[in-house]
Amino acid sequence: MRDDERGSSTGGTASLEPASALEVAPGETADDKASRTTRTAGSRSRVAAVAVGMREGVRKGGRGAKAGIGYLADRLIENAPRIPVRDLATLRKQFPGLGPEQLADKLVSGAANASSTVGAGVGAAAMMPVPPAMPAELAAEITGVAAVELKLIAELHEVYGQRPGGNLKQRSTAYLTSWTQERGVDVSKPTTLNAALGGQVKRELRQQIMKRMVRNLPNLMPFMVGAAVGAVMNRRDTKKLAAKIREDLRTRQVPWDALPELPPLEAPDDPLRLGGRPKELGG
Repeated sequence: MRDDERGSSTGGTASLEPASALEVAPGETADDKASRTTRTAGSRSRVAAVAVGMREGVRKGGRGAKAGIGYLADRLIENAPRIPVRDLATLRKQFPGLGPEQLADKLVSGAANASSTVGAGVGAAAMMPVPPAMPAELAAEITGVAAVELKLIAELHEVYGQRPGGNLKQRSTAYLTSWTQERGVDVSKPTTLNAALGGQVKRELRQQIMKRMVRNLPNLMPFMVGAAVGAVMNRRDTKKLAAKIREDLRTRQVPWDALPELPPLEAPDDPLRLGGRPKELGG
């Protein structure tokens, strides 16, 4: 039997062995065979080098991603006290005639709109899961959305009569912990207010950042639709976070008429500018 592609073979079957294992072709000299052997060995060494390079890239990529997440965690800790927060008196003046739930709805709607517009260019950069060098667009989106949500969390605590005690930095730490754990601050437990950003809280913060990074990537990758879907997902995630915080705060809510007179919130020395913030989020 003759195989038109491979030619004749013994016993009617074509050999599938690599060329280097076949007998010397008719007319092939010793130099030709030596050259062919060298090329085969070189090809195998290049394949081995590529495999080693891929393993090294994955290892270095893991270190790079970990360093990037640590950098973002540090940026959030640094930025939290710079986020401008409106106290209850200011909010009631800006939204007259609204009760607590109506006012909270307004705040959530504004924050959801803001988070959907932050980092509009992230869609293209988010096509690969946790790259070795974190794309600037992805980092900007995570920090931008986190700032919008931290502002929302702080103002929801005002609306539900649950302002944490302490100074600006201590309250910012409490709100950052609230964002990380996706629940309200329990002002009746001093340990939750006085806890510094220790090892456990920082680990939880890094885990939350990682979750934000990878949560939407499987949905974005097959479609290559970029920032349009990213905006929808940001809006959805902000609303979902707000719902968890509000549900927790309602269990400890203090009616406005039962609240003691609270001093105005101090403004940060270097307020953080929340890019893409719609008008209803205020100053």
